[in-house]
Amino acid sequence: MNVDGTALAGDVFERVGVDEVSSEHLEKPALTYWADVWRRFRQNKLAVFGLGLLVIIIVMLFLGPALSGKDYQYIDSSIRNQKPSAEHWFGTDDLGRDMFTRVCYGGRVSILIGLLCTVVMIVIGFALGALAGLKGGWVDNLIMRLVEFVGNLPYLIIVVILTLVMGRSLFALVFAMSLTSWVGTTRMVRGQILQLKEQDYVEAARALGSDTWRIIMRHLLPNTLGIIMVQITMSVPGFIFGEAFLSYVGLGIRPPETSWGALASYGQEKLMFQPHMLFFPSLMIVLTTLSFHLIGDGLSDALDPKLRR
Repeated sequence: MNVDGTALAGDVFERVGVDEVSSEHLEKPALTYWADVWRRFRQNKLAVFGLGLLVIIIVMLFLGPALSGKDYQYIDSSIRNQKPSAEHWFGTDDLGRDMFTRVCYGGRVSILIGLLCTVVMIVIGFALGALAGLKGGWVDNLIMRLVEFVGNLPYLIIVVILTLVMGRSLFALVFAMSLTSWVGTTRMVRGQILQLKEQDYVEAARALGSDTWRIIMRHLLPNTLGIIMVQITMSVPGFIFGEAFLSYVGLGIRPPETSWGALASYGQEKLMFQPHMLFFPSLMIVLTTLSFHLIGDGLSDALDPKLRR
């Protein structure tokens, strides 16, 4: 009805509705947290390049020996010190062994050492850091004093002593390299937990009677998974370099087993006349380290909440 009391015709006004076709184009598809992380990770070209490079390296390490048809321990004195060729892609060493297959098998050992040391570091570091941050009080003080004590131990001397006592084995190498590596992870996780434990969902879990480990595994671990993933990608190449250094000083894997570090150490002695024996294992160490660092940088940006759009 108009202001003067007269009725309005029904066709004066046009019904305005929602244009469903247009609205479908305006709506932004809902993304889960990890789907959004993956979307932002893919936008980082260097990170994608690093991931592709790492996949290629891993495929080569496991399929390369089968493709070449060579045994990494087979000795043929008639083909010693050969340069890279179509028959021997990375050449041969001074015993006539195929360098390509030895680099592949050595890469498996080096990456395995890096992964095992990283797992030990993350498990111990997260458990102690989460416990210290969540419980506080004397538990926090005790763990932090332990962290300070272990962190001040001379790393190289400890590794040398443990290697001499336990022998030059894979287990001894992983144990020695992991003994003090968890200190930094413990401090990092503790700082993160101190922030998270004041959140409402943690207080609600406590009020409902959840015990400490349930709170850690159900509420705190998922919220610290981002920094843990970045820590993993940054730690693996560090342990690979650590193994290479220990092999260089004679504390690495015992022959006939090999690793990139052992191959590089042996190749350094032949650098003057057989540079390929040093070049290829060193190249694989550099490429693997580069790929992990590119992935770590990409994950760091993708997991940063300040960069979310």
